[in-house]
Amino acid sequence: MRKLLRHIGYGFGDMSSSMFWKVFSYYLPFFYSNIFGLSLKDAGVILLVTRIWDAVSDPMMGILADRTNTRWGKYRPYLLFVAPLFSIAGILLFTTPDWSYGAKLVWAYVTYILMMTVYTGINVPYGAMLGVMTDDSNEKTVYSSFRMFFAYGGSFLALFLWEPLCNALGGYNSPQGWFWAMVVIASACFLLFLCCFSLTKEELKTVSTVSIGKDFKSLLSNKPWWILIGAALCFNLFCTVRGATVAYYFADIIPAGARLAIGPWSFLFYAGLFLAVGEVSNMIGVAVCVPLAARFGKKSTFIAVNIGLCILSVLFFFIPMSQTGFWLMLIAQVLISILTGVMSPLVWSMYADVSDYAEQRFKTASTGLIFSSSSMAQKFGGAIGGSAALWLLAGFGYITDPALTSAATFAGQPEDALTCLKCLMSFIPALVSLIAVLVVSFYPLTTARMKEIDAQLQIQRAQ
Repeated sequence: MRKLLRHIGYGFGDMSSSMFWKVFSYYLPFFYSNIFGLSLKDAGVILLVTRIWDAVSDPMMGILADRTNTRWGKYRPYLLFVAPLFSIAGILLFTTPDWSYGAKLVWAYVTYILMMTVYTGINVPYGAMLGVMTDDSNEKTVYSSFRMFFAYGGSFLALFLWEPLCNALGGYNSPQGWFWAMVVIASACFLLFLCCFSLTKEELKTVSTVSIGKDFKSLLSNKPWWILIGAALCFNLFCTVRGATVAYYFADIIPAGARLAIGPWSFLFYAGLFLAVGEVSNMIGVAVCVPLAARFGKKSTFIAVNIGLCILSVLFFFIPMSQTGFWLMLIAQVLISILTGVMSPLVWSMYADVSDYAEQRFKTASTGLIFSSSSMAQKFGGAIGGSAALWLLAGFGYITDPALTSAATFAGQPEDALTCLKCLMSFIPALVSLIAVLVVSFYPLTTARMKEIDAQLQIQRAQ
């Protein structure tokens, strides 16, 4: 029972982080342009500047966490002390001051950079905890699976409840509605991180005995780390390219008013349904990750999952626009999301293995630094994927003028732009998955190799 509570407690941490992350990913651009009052150009620059700052703040946080020593451990204390700042920063981010445009722009920069900095301050140590909660490689996969299961559950709840909360607390088009909705979400996130702190424990005591410069040198010499960074970047690109395209795909490819029929009943086939089904399917994938990884090994599972993603993505291109086709799209979304659900905990568990490899090979406990790099891969994969999708659409002549893209003029989009949309949901993600297969084929940390490393580490840590 104690072990189960620790698994659940660890899952609460990413449930909290994911609730914030999904609200930011799906709703913050709309908030800035339609509620807060910024131009799309200014909002885009804010997102770019923040990604540049992440490249500095993430490794800094990893180094700081690696050198923290308290009675609660190295990484766990940050869950307790940063949690209130995490919630406050989220509330400030969705606060709309009654100021001039220039002053509001400054406020947006300050609060967004603050939010991402605090997010790094709690999420990097939280991720690094996986490396010190157990020395069992398979058990790390279990922890990762609980983490991602609760993460998808949290993101589903946040997305499902966001608009009803805004409407109930002041109105969806009102700054007050957005502010109070975030107060509710932020309060829940604060409590979840407190539960995570209370229910978890760092079992392993690792000590960084080398300089920061040597930590970086060992990181850059870590071949499995480089390979996994490339593979994780591909995974995040796959998810972001498809996710960023869905709204456009349903606006311009799926006929307006398309419905899914079940006998005498039918319901609207729209982007929100498509995405929500994906979140639930992700949770199924997380649930089957542990037995798959235990049976076939992490590397083999990674390769097989990406081959599956590649095949399903290619098939998506050929699905017809018909009643049967809409059901096939939904089935494809379920299958693709199950596979990406397998991938999420698998990648985090592989980062923990890379951390053990680094400790055994280079005699340095740089868990926080290694996990901060995974956070960077997630953020840059998201930024690059979203930007690439928009740049490709612009290059193929996609028309963004609302007057020209309404339901009445659906056929007005250039044929090249429509083909680009179809490729962004199919061939382009398939290519990214294929690259991931090629990259991870060079990954050396097989199940047998990790058993050797675990045995050597037990001796090394006992000395």
